[in-house]
Amino acid sequence: MDFDLTVNGLPVKASYDEALLRSLLTRMKAMKRGIVFIAAPPGAGKSTLATALEKLGNTMEGPSVQALGMDGFHHTAAYIADHTVCRDGETVPMASVKGAPESFDLEKLAAALKNVRDRKWPIYDRRLHDVVEDAIDVTGDILIIEGNYLLLDEDGWRDLTCDLSVFVTIHRDLCIRRLIDRKVAGGMERSAAERFVRASDLRNADRILKNRKPSHITLQVTAEGKLLRAD
Repeated sequence: MDFDLTVNGLPVKASYDEALLRSLLTRMKAMKRGIVFIAAPPGAGKSTLATALEKLGNTMEGPSVQALGMDGFHHTAAYIADHTVCRDGETVPMASVKGAPESFDLEKLAAALKNVRDRKWPIYDRRLHDVVEDAIDVTGDILIIEGNYLLLDEDGWRDLTCDLSVFVTIHRDLCIRRLIDRKVAGGMERSAAERFVRASDLRNADRILKNRKPSHITLQVTAEGKLLRAD
């Protein structure tokens, strides 16, 4: 099943097994109302998957489906520029690890998930490189929250709860290629993209793959880029 989607403000073409998507949506809609986490390392396609599920889900009977991203809970650019974090026993600027768990406002995210209905949701604007507050009205019956660290088994993060969880795993080499290609598509030179990915995104991906809570459903991106059930 082919989709023409807008993901993080960019046009994206995606193709999925229709039976897989419908089986996921059937399970979600059976809850009538609830929160679904889709977690994955960067580059695994979680944002695209969540958007596709929203689009297909709202053509099916039953509860409405809305996809929301976790990235709006980054600390603001001003906060990040003015703070440091401890990384490997060393104090470093938070800006140098932007995108890592330490650069998110976990307390704000946890509070939002506990009071998610009848509120507005923030987004991360990749053109502004900053958070935009109250950007989306939360209206869906089934809320699909997608983000890298939603199932991270670390202090604070492990306390986040949902009604149904999905984890998307991906082979490390494919993850690296996708991340580099994404940076190049955004205008970065390939050599610079390779350095950035290995210093930043790959460290985050490894952290997610090594330290995650069990999920209700596990999906896998194959070497050919297809999405399959892995459980």
